[in-house]
Amino acid sequence: MAEATGWRNLQVVDDWAADVEVFRGVPWGKAMMWIFLLSDTFIFTCFLTAYMTVRMTTAEPWPNPSEVFALEAFGVPVPLLLIAIMTFILITSSGTMAMAVNMGYRRRRGPAALLMVITALLGASFVGMQAFEWTKLITDEGVRPWGNPMGAPQFGSTFFMITGFHGLHVSAGVVYLAVVAWRVWRGRYEKQGYDIVEITGLYWHFVDLVWVFIFAFFYLW
Repeated sequence: MAEATGWRNLQVVDDWAADVEVFRGVPWGKAMMWIFLLSDTFIFTCFLTAYMTVRMTTAEPWPNPSEVFALEAFGVPVPLLLIAIMTFILITSSGTMAMAVNMGYRRRRGPAALLMVITALLGASFVGMQAFEWTKLITDEGVRPWGNPMGAPQFGSTFFMITGFHGLHVSAGVVYLAVVAWRVWRGRYEKQGYDIVEITGLYWHFVDLVWVFIFAFFYLW
């Protein structure tokens, strides 16, 4: 009895039973999203570390990204043109997502939902461009996860693994944004507030930040 009373005095039992906030001032959803993003950070760090290790130790010549990912414009190959457009799109989507969070704080559900839809459309266009990039490498260049006619065979496996895993995150984020935007528009969060918009923004900003590292290590190195 004394032990149970002590637990109640600490309000631990009450907090867990209420299922509202265990960490004082931090909503459950936000805490869980931070934990998920932390675990995801470890995975992407392992992938990028493996890529750098493979690239520095391979005996075969590594393909020049500026040449491999060049896109022809007006008859002239432009290095990393498509990648630059994709990066610009993701950076822009971070801006629209930040504005959506701001509208959520102000409880303006219409603009918040609209900005989230715009963010989702930008994300979908990024995935579409990535699919085009994959198709070009596979059909035109003959790159495969197990081989690469332009040099080191590990190029294909690391490229498809890292960009594919990131593309999966972007695709999931697009669906996530669309669902939350629809619910915001319908007024589902009027009573409990719009913390969900900020939580969605945390995920989307993480996806954008990861792409910056992929862009720097894979395409610019």
